[in-house]
Amino acid sequence: MTQPRFRPRHAARLATRLVAHLAAGTAFGSLLSSGALAQGAIVLPEITVTAPSPIQPRVLPEAAQAGGDTVPLNRSFSSVTVLTAPDILRNGGRTLGDQLANEPGITNSGFAPGGADRPVIRGLDNVRVRIQENGIGSQDVSDLGEDHGVPIDPLAAQRIEVIRGPGTLRYGSQAIGGVVSVENNRIPSMLIAPGFHAETRSSVSSVDNGFENSALIDARSGQFVIHGDIYHRNAEDYRIPGGRQFNSFSRSHGQAIGGTYFLQNGFIGFSLSHFTSLYGIPGNDAAQSRTRIDLEQTRLASKGEFQIDGGFIDTIRYWVGGSVYRHDEKGLNGDGLFETAATFKNREVEGRVEAQLKPVDIGIGRLTSAFGVQFGRQEIGTAGEAGGLLLPATTQTAALYNFNELQLLPGTKLQAAGRIDYARVSGTGAIFPADLLGASGDPTDDPRTRRFVPLSASIGLLQDLPYGFVASLAGSYIERAPKAAELFSRGAHDAPGTFEIGDPNLRKEAAKTVELGLRRSAGPWRFDASLYATRYEGFIYRHVTGTRCDDEFTSCGTGDELTQVIYSQRNATFLGGELKTQYDLFAIGPHVFGIEGQYDIVRAKFSGGENVPRIPPQRLGGGLFWRGGESWQARVTLLHAFSQKRTAPEETTTDGYNLLNAELSYRFKIKESPLGPVELTAGVNGTNLLNETIRNAVSFRKDEVVLPGRGVRAFLSAKF
Repeated sequence: MTQPRFRPRHAARLATRLVAHLAAGTAFGSLLSSGALAQGAIVLPEITVTAPSPIQPRVLPEAAQAGGDTVPLNRSFSSVTVLTAPDILRNGGRTLGDQLANEPGITNSGFAPGGADRPVIRGLDNVRVRIQENGIGSQDVSDLGEDHGVPIDPLAAQRIEVIRGPGTLRYGSQAIGGVVSVENNRIPSMLIAPGFHAETRSSVSSVDNGFENSALIDARSGQFVIHGDIYHRNAEDYRIPGGRQFNSFSRSHGQAIGGTYFLQNGFIGFSLSHFTSLYGIPGNDAAQSRTRIDLEQTRLASKGEFQIDGGFIDTIRYWVGGSVYRHDEKGLNGDGLFETAATFKNREVEGRVEAQLKPVDIGIGRLTSAFGVQFGRQEIGTAGEAGGLLLPATTQTAALYNFNELQLLPGTKLQAAGRIDYARVSGTGAIFPADLLGASGDPTDDPRTRRFVPLSASIGLLQDLPYGFVASLAGSYIERAPKAAELFSRGAHDAPGTFEIGDPNLRKEAAKTVELGLRRSAGPWRFDASLYATRYEGFIYRHVTGTRCDDEFTSCGTGDELTQVIYSQRNATFLGGELKTQYDLFAIGPHVFGIEGQYDIVRAKFSGGENVPRIPPQRLGGGLFWRGGESWQARVTLLHAFSQKRTAPEETTTDGYNLLNAELSYRFKIKESPLGPVELTAGVNGTNLLNETIRNAVSFRKDEVVLPGRGVRAFLSAKF
């Protein structure tokens, strides 16, 4: 097939489609809106951003709009990556993994681009990376298999943060690799101006003939604020150099409604949301099976904050949420009709309550402390003709944690945190023959209940340095209990093409980490760098045995459809670092011209010297940017990924690539009108402009699935 090219007439078609889809979104927003939605000016995603702190200052709801509940990035003990609402709009990623894939230290699983694409942080994914929305976990099964999508869509997000280091203890020891935190206004946490406020977002893309629309509305009456959002996206099989990636389509839509009542000293709010998605699983067998996943989740959440006058407690905060999730894995049967081969179900509830104490002077400095309690319950399982992967399993968790920050001097701060967890995991595993071959006999059921008490602690130092630099040094010891899938997996998983075998005897995983950071967030040169070393004791991983199976274990050794993988434990060491920097070269009036650069690397080996599987390659990149005041901005970046030849047994090498991206956007305000838009943001970006053949080294299907080729995307946002 001929290589696709982008021609001028494609641009005309793209613009026409954008106007059509925007018209639909704008018309919807106009019916809902009158007034202006206050938002900050569009700026290049600089390092002058803010990041969460485990210890939050006391802030009234009206002050939250000014960012009073956050601390500057260079004052944070944790390594943090932040995408703001303008960043999310310009990036255009259809999944959280796609949105974050080019950030230093972060890549994506790339199993089903646009459908199932989780973030991978410092070479760690799935059960070691917690994904949450408004403080509550995503409550899905995306950590059970790379083919499973996350029911959180960036179209409804206002902010995405990736937290690494000691700050993750706030959310649980399962976040041993990091936390991807998505924030939106589904539970409003600040009083807005009275009246209605709305925003519509639309875009079209050439690489997959895709389009997306979303509308968000907020309204206030007295002390009550409500929020609603609705979104839809559709993408066909995307283009790759020389053709298309068959069965890579994706479609999703969702709705949410929420409301908050503001008290004199706090607030309490609730939200209800619904998400559905249908996407294909690309790969060599897709031509015959056309495997697809039909996903649905309904979610109820609540959060609140209450400030206490008098006594030793300053503020009490809570987060609680529950959901019902299921997805069907479908494919063509012998009659050419789609049928459900397996169904995955998950019912889950989670809650967290924190009490922040009033700061006290202890002689050597000012101490601020916070105590928290966390609990959760998960019921998970698979069913169907090919649904024997995981019999029903239940996990119950509880935890106590404490954070302390001590301000010793104006430029010196210490932090210490501790956490104790309890996990009870019940399920039915299987006892397999020692050689894991079907000819040696059938496995026998092994009902088990495992109990774990992980202990975790961290300590950190933050020190101001000359010329606006801030250095941080943190050490942590974190234990993690195995998840149900790691303990009790026992069968075929058709979508990723694996036959998975868990180990009911797995012990706790422990990680000892030391991390050094250096940051500068003010002035013409902005800088953020981290170096880390982690020693894992009992690192749990999936190991490819080299045996092939069909759907039943009796076929293992003689089958050819599925790759047999087993969960194992070994000691491992991860070493790595990340760098992101920007420098303003010169300014002409309001126009600023500058350069930027980034680098990341991770090396991971087992104690015997063998490489840990599916580790991302080192990457080096840079680019040019221009900011024209508060209106114009442009950016061109080139990211080079080196070839990945440090592979594990049964793993193939991955070629390097060059990823050239460019973007141009313009923001302008229109005279206020109760019926028309007040502010518009329009732009265009190009991805993989060199049309390189890109394979993701961390993907199980990198040899079968190529990432999207050259594409151009046009986007438009209107705020009322």
